[in-house]
Amino acid sequence: MAPAGTASDALDRPHFIGIGGAGMSGVAKVLAQRGALVAGSDSKDSPTVAALRAAGATVHIGHAAEHIAPDATSVVISSAIRADNLELVTAVERGIPVVHRSDALAALMDGARPIAVAGTHGKTTTTSMLAVSLGSLGLDPTYVIGGDLDAPGSSARHGKGEIFVAEADESDRSFHKYAPEVAIVLNVELDHHANYASMDEIYESFETFVGRIRPGGALVISADHDGARELSARVKGREGLRVLTYGEDEGADVRVLDIVQHGLTSQVTVRLADVLGGRELTFAVSVPGRHYALNAVAALTAGAALGVPAADLAPAIAAYTGVKRRLQLKGTAAGVQVIDSYAHHPTEIAADLEAIRGGAGEGRVLVVFQPHLFSRTQELGTEMGEALTLADASVVLDIYPAREDPVPGITSALVIDAAARGGADVTAEHDRAAVPGLIAGMAKPGDLVLTMGAGDVTDLGPEILARLESPESRES
Repeated sequence: MAPAGTASDALDRPHFIGIGGAGMSGVAKVLAQRGALVAGSDSKDSPTVAALRAAGATVHIGHAAEHIAPDATSVVISSAIRADNLELVTAVERGIPVVHRSDALAALMDGARPIAVAGTHGKTTTTSMLAVSLGSLGLDPTYVIGGDLDAPGSSARHGKGEIFVAEADESDRSFHKYAPEVAIVLNVELDHHANYASMDEIYESFETFVGRIRPGGALVISADHDGARELSARVKGREGLRVLTYGEDEGADVRVLDIVQHGLTSQVTVRLADVLGGRELTFAVSVPGRHYALNAVAALTAGAALGVPAADLAPAIAAYTGVKRRLQLKGTAAGVQVIDSYAHHPTEIAADLEAIRGGAGEGRVLVVFQPHLFSRTQELGTEMGEALTLADASVVLDIYPAREDPVPGITSALVIDAAARGGADVTAEHDRAAVPGLIAGMAKPGDLVLTMGAGDVTDLGPEILARLESPESRES
């Protein structure tokens, strides 16, 4: 990669297939801000596509061979792009270099001081906390996040500082491409069943990622999570690697002494080990729940590992007010708050429900859940249903397939039946359009409604609010 502010030859005139995707759009935006002539295509127009155009990218809607410019220097793809995609086939036929998104992101990190955030859950939140807090301290980091901070297209930015913060995606092993100065591992669990057959494969993959940390760099890892502790044991003693632990465990280098929830915010108190300054700090986290508080502590530890004073970083973390789809308040109507959650793994579902329960007071917690991926539902559908028992009532939609083809016999009934066996009040709803009216009829003032899942269930929040505002629909 050429020095910051320019682009390498291969990424000088890139064409992104699926440029509007959460991961692809961030890389495309940073390249555009560095001066590359970015182009791409997406299946539909969106606010993210509009933001990319505003950044100078040329974006086509739909996929066609002629969308690839004659002077394109590379075609960038993600693991979601199928081999028979027309534009990918055209690139291969024309001999245009095909670059995976992770390779493009790795090239962007060259010459920087990268912090790469990995883990089965919490990557987007932790990356966002680092990006916002480091920015508020005037360090002007470059960042690439898997979700928007506040507006479409805010998932990435080319900064003038030396720090580069990015999510490191383990789902397809693409995080093996990065060479961070500091790596965060929040947790290690079995997920992404299409790519990993066992926990041993997961551990081996994370070990490879840790092996990519630059000599003298640091691994920041949870002291509380079973999978993280196992990974710590596997990499302990590696030459040139500092391991810094965080969490509620007594031996953690950054030990959490207290987490106090105040409605939809938290206050966290930690004690730093002598190697990090040996002091006690209390700071605010502007999102609810113990898991988000621990994400903030991971961010604090990583910043300290990079040399940012923890006493400065702790209050700066309060500047983070959330990222879209991570317990994002969509609005309030008729005394009912509607909140959007990206949670799609059982651990995430349970954590978000416990967090919301702490802020619900006397109100009920009502969930609209959409299972994500046939493979994930096949492996974890029972656990998803068990997690939904933490809600007062749930409405479960059909599986959102994303990139997958249907699997015979695998439906949302796996989730629904497990929830029902656990004593949950659960309703199956196959007609997505019926959900706003159903929820409006269920909800009462003081209740909290969560739209939950990694698919298009997020679009139901505004529709539910609109129905709640209609007295006629609430009476029907």
